[in-house]
Amino acid sequence: MERPGHAPDRRAAVTVRVLVVDDQDMVRAALRAVIDRRDGLHVVGDAADGERGIAEARRLRPDVVVMDVRMPGMTGVEATRQILADWQHPEPPPRVLILTTFDLDEYVHAALRAGAAGFLLKNSPPDQLAHAIRVIADGESMLAPSVTRRLIDTFSALPPGIADGRSRLTPNRPLGRLSEREIQVLVQVARGLSNAQIAVELGLTEANVKSRVNRVLTKLGLANRVQAAIFAHEAGLVPAEEPPPRPDEPGLPANNGRP
Repeated sequence: MERPGHAPDRRAAVTVRVLVVDDQDMVRAALRAVIDRRDGLHVVGDAADGERGIAEARRLRPDVVVMDVRMPGMTGVEATRQILADWQHPEPPPRVLILTTFDLDEYVHAALRAGAAGFLLKNSPPDQLAHAIRVIADGESMLAPSVTRRLIDTFSALPPGIADGRSRLTPNRPLGRLSEREIQVLVQVARGLSNAQIAVELGLTEANVKSRVNRVLTKLGLANRVQAAIFAHEAGLVPAEEPPPRPDEPGLPANNGRP
């Protein structure tokens, strides 16, 4: 996943290039150590605040930005928004993985609205962080497994103006834009199923599911599958009493995203 114009390192064929943004020196050092120990992952730089994180993202063009959500000055939310909105390079912008100490931080909701690919708790095991970075780099989205449904429920309940001052997702995005099959796929996304699981559930190929998820996102003007899941819940496509995915299932946290 090397970016054009960058010299390959010893793992260039499989390397995911990562930028770490966190205001605490010890946390940045620990994250660098954890990430660099994993095959196929390489930290290309770090930054101690949001403004520097934006500058480094533009300069280094990483595949994934691991972003602390709470920082003095510019928050990780605003940094994420600016990185994704003002990307000037020909290749796609980096995917942003938000790190937070709190499992239902209102900043996380705003970050997902800003286009972040997902979030993970800072106390997650190192292997889970490495897995999340790989998932994000592959175009998927990832949410901390313990809070997937609570995040969706809370996000849907937020009144306009909370956290980022933007309107909710559902208005002005009618389901009539979707075909019946696309609605079926959307429902499965909201249930927390991966592309492979949706393919089995609906009798489709995995490639076909991926294509349909792409069309759903495009038609609804959504940034990723996390937002698609929230949209489906707000639109009443998924019963409120339906249980969240079991912890041992990949579900929305481990194996879902854009697409």
